Amino acid sequence: MLADLSPLIAAATQWLTRAYPACGGPLASALCEAQARQAVTVAAWLRYPTPMDAALVVMAGPGGAGKLDIVVGSDVAGPDDSTADDDAWRTWVDEAVVSWAASLLVDARLADLAVAALADGEHVKVAPVKFGRLTSPDDGDRRAAALLRHPDLLAPVAALHHEELVGRLGQGRALVA
Repeated sequence: MLADLSPLIAAATQWLTRAYPACGGPLASALCEAQARQAVTVAAWLRYPTPMDAALVVMAGPGGAGKLDIVVGSDVAGPDDSTADDDAWRTWVDEAVVSWAASLLVDARLADLAVAALADGEHVKVAPVKFGRLTSPDDGDRRAAALLRHPDLLAPVAALHHEELVGRLGQGRALVA
C-alpha cells in the first residue's frame, strides 16, 4: 500500500488556488480547484513514484511554502489565517510539486507527457484516475482558472524545478526547446 500523499496534495492545491485564485463565483472556484488538484496529483505521483518515496516524504515532511511565497512576492496565507494553527497546512506544501504542477498547468504537451508517464505507475494501479481537467480543459475551465493557467504569472514558480520535471519525463533538452 502506498503512503498517503493526500496532505501534501491538499496543501499544494490550497497554495496554488490562494496564489492564483479563480475568476468568478463558487462554480469557478470549484473548477479552478479541480484543475489545481489534478495538476498537483500528477506532479506528486511523478515526484514520489514508489511506496518508499511516498513514505519518506510523509515521514520527513515536504518542506513548506516559504520559498514559494517569496518567489510570488506575497503571503498567500491570507488575512483569515492569523494564527499558527491556521498556517499548519503550509508546512505540507512541497515546493517541487507546486513547481511541477505549475509547469503542467501552462504546458499542455508537458501535461500529456506527465499523465502518460503515470500509466504504469504504482499510484495509478492503486487509484486509477483520469486527468481531463488538466489535459483537456474546456472554455469554462480556462475562464475559471485564467490566473492559474497564465504562463507569465506562473513562470517564476514553474521555473524553480522545470528542468527536473523535464528530466523526470525523460525528454532532456528537446522538450525545453
